[in-house]
Order: sequence, then C-alpha cells, then structure tokens
Amino acid sequence: MTEVSNVGAVAHIIQLSVAPVFLLTGVGTILNVMTNRLGRIIDRARSQEAKLEKCPPEQVPQLHAHLATLSLRAKLIGRAITFCTITALLVCTVIAILFMGDFLRLDTSFPVALLFIVAMLFLVLGLLWFLREIFVATARLRIGPS
Repeated sequence: MTEVSNVGAVAHIIQLSVAPVFLLTGVGTILNVMTNRLGRIIDRARSQEAKLEKCPPEQVPQLHAHLATLSLRAKLIGRAITFCTITALLVCTVIAILFMGDFLRLDTSFPVALLFIVAMLFLVLGLLWFLREIFVATARLRIGPS
C-alpha cells in the first residue's frame, strides 16, 4: 500500500511542476528567438566589417556608425539572453525544490515562492532588454536605397 501512496505523491508533485515546465518551454522559445537575432546581428557586423576594407573613405564614417549600432544591439540582446537564461535556471531550481521538498517532507513554499518571484523579475528584465534592442534596430532601420 505504501508503494501506491508513493506513486500518488510523485503524481501530485508532477502536477505541481507542470506549470513551471510550461513556463520553461516558453522561456526556451524566447531564448531561441533572441539567439537567432544575435546570430543575425553578428553576421551583419561581419558583412559591414568586410565592406570597410573596400569602401571609399567618405563612406567609412557611415559604416562605423552602422557597426556601432550593431555593437549596441549585440550588447542589449546579450543582456536579454543572460536574464532569460537566469530565468530558466531559476525555474529549473523551483521544479527541483518541489520534488526534493516532497521527498524530504519539507515545507518548501517560501523558497519556491521566492525563487518564482525572482524568476519573473529576471524574465521581465530580459523582455525589457529585448524590447530595447528592437527599438534600437527599428530606429536605425533603412529600407530601400539610401
């Protein structure tokens, strides 16, 4: 009979951890979008740096300005990735504490709540930095011939 109750306890903890797992999936998707943007920024910067060697001297300041913008964008998206990665680590910690607390019969409500709040703060920071990067990208956007 204790085996059945142990299975029930594990099933209950799995039910409790489903919401954080869905959150983790969402954060992973956001991280995928951000890393793709970072890759495109890096590719664009390499392309602009290659143009520097061949461009006429009057275009050098314009290319340097473009490279400075790309550098700022890379820094912003890098910080956003850092914040969202911290979020993912904290959510994983929440899930682990939920399981450990049940098996060790400890009251983990305070650490779980605290870690979840901190995770949400880091997610908000990550999204804010992501938004800042998008603002920088769209503010300097040029479509068509210059």
